[in-house]
Amino acid sequence: MTRLKKVRQVLLYTLFLNLTVAVAKMIYGHVIGSISMLSDGIHSSADGASNVIGLIGIWIASQPPDESHPYGHRKFETLSTIAIAVLIFGAGTEILRKSYDRLHTPSHIEVTYVSFIVMTITLIVNIGVMLYEAKKGRELKSDFLIADSVHTKTDIFISMSVVISLIAAKIGYPVIDVLAALIITVFIAKMGYSILKSAAAVLTDTAQINPDEIKELADRIEGVIECHEIRTRGNEDSVSIDMHCLVDPEIPTRDAHRVAHAVEAAIRRKFPSVVDVVVHIEPYEK
Repeated sequence: MTRLKKVRQVLLYTLFLNLTVAVAKMIYGHVIGSISMLSDGIHSSADGASNVIGLIGIWIASQPPDESHPYGHRKFETLSTIAIAVLIFGAGTEILRKSYDRLHTPSHIEVTYVSFIVMTITLIVNIGVMLYEAKKGRELKSDFLIADSVHTKTDIFISMSVVISLIAAKIGYPVIDVLAALIITVFIAKMGYSILKSAAAVLTDTAQINPDEIKELADRIEGVIECHEIRTRGNEDSVSIDMHCLVDPEIPTRDAHRVAHAVEAAIRRKFPSVVDVVVHIEPYEK
């Protein structure tokens, strides 16, 4: 099974769990009138929506190179993470709106033991999803799965704040429910920013490997006199490199070509995440 197929499989599992958690929180939050619990459910529904977007993005990213996309479609996975961030910011805006309405129109929150049972179960599910996605994200070197696990990790802290707000409402301080919702919004904004920052690093071709490591490796190849203009781009599991190598100007073209292949082979052995290496051969001049 290819890497992207495994990523899709993980997303299908987490989609089912996220939707189950979101429905439970939103229904019961609406029943008891808890804005923080309802907000947490909205946030969890964004998890499910992000899984759907991820499934679509991963499917496109798995398509082979074509005439229009000769370098492949890998960046569609990165675009999917940006879509997640947009959904997250949208959810944060909705929570702020509900918080504003609640401040102007206070209402009673009916807290029962079932409320705490619902939050405890969903919290356990969120922890399981977060650990599973983070583990698979590292194994499969998927930026999307790692970003989604961070999203779910935030859910855990948010759910804990909801439990605190329910306790506060139970003892007679329902205003803390609104404050908890505002805290949730801060977490959401911070999470959305971190995802956008990570995606922007890929789309703006941020360096992925220290050029000094590549230079040190290439300089040990027989026939290489010097290396410079080493550039890397891509993401953690799909790195592209281009570089210039100086060789003896008197050697035949065939030998210079072999040097370039030797450099490429050495780099691929050292860095398995490298998918493309372009070595520009230049004559060495003192």
